[in-house]
Amino acid sequence: MPRLAVTVMLTLGRARRHTIAQQGTEISHKSVDGGGREDRGHEGIVLFACMFSAKTVAFLRSLKRNNDRDWFREHKAEYEQHVKAPMVALLARLDEDFRTFAPELVAHPKVSLFRIYRDTRFSANKAPLKTQMGASFPHRDLQKRGAGLYLEIGPDRVFMGGGLYMPEPTDLHAIREHIAEHHARLRKIIGGTAFRAAVGTMQGQQLQRVPRAFLPDHPAADLLKFKQFLGAVEHPAAFAHDAGFYPELLTVLKAVAPLVRFLNEPLVGG
Repeated sequence: MPRLAVTVMLTLGRARRHTIAQQGTEISHKSVDGGGREDRGHEGIVLFACMFSAKTVAFLRSLKRNNDRDWFREHKAEYEQHVKAPMVALLARLDEDFRTFAPELVAHPKVSLFRIYRDTRFSANKAPLKTQMGASFPHRDLQKRGAGLYLEIGPDRVFMGGGLYMPEPTDLHAIREHIAEHHARLRKIIGGTAFRAAVGTMQGQQLQRVPRAFLPDHPAADLLKFKQFLGAVEHPAAFAHDAGFYPELLTVLKAVAPLVRFLNEPLVGG
């Protein structure tokens, strides 16, 4: 992630943390080990207590200090209880909530959860384990391709948002053709109040010049330079077990979902 993008995300996180905490006051402040639970606010609105706990972050920090298979085998029960189980509970809740704003996206352990073990075959970093728990939420008809939403709980941060990080060349070309034709819609999405309040501006690596397939003075020239299309925000790791975590997660994912949908339009059925 580019340094500018991280700086923007951290600034947004600090600015919104107080508001988010206020939004979450009706949710039980007691963290839940091994899964979330529903409470009802004074108006009967279903709220969700924290699924992660301080033990989640403590385990991930310990794993960062002890990144080897023997240590992990000895502490796997803690991982299952304090890290994996809360994430699986979160996916179940998101699966329900996605039906209201992103029914085309998948939130299921078999599809969404990243493996804890790293593939080190072609990496100079031979650490065998990931020190964060990540989950992606792809389009059900695209799976490994296309744009999606994303959540990461790590020893140092909570990262949430979505977009398209490493598109295949043919997909990137199709998306640029889509942008060239519908750039007004894209500008409305990323310039809208919800998107800007949640994640700021659209981030991602960009070309120095407009791609050759398009005129240099194309009305969407600035958008056509993007190689990545991202909207995300970052919080300190402890935010994972804050009462405002789930309200913030929903706010961010709802704000980024229209961007994800726009990016996937030329890929679905392609």
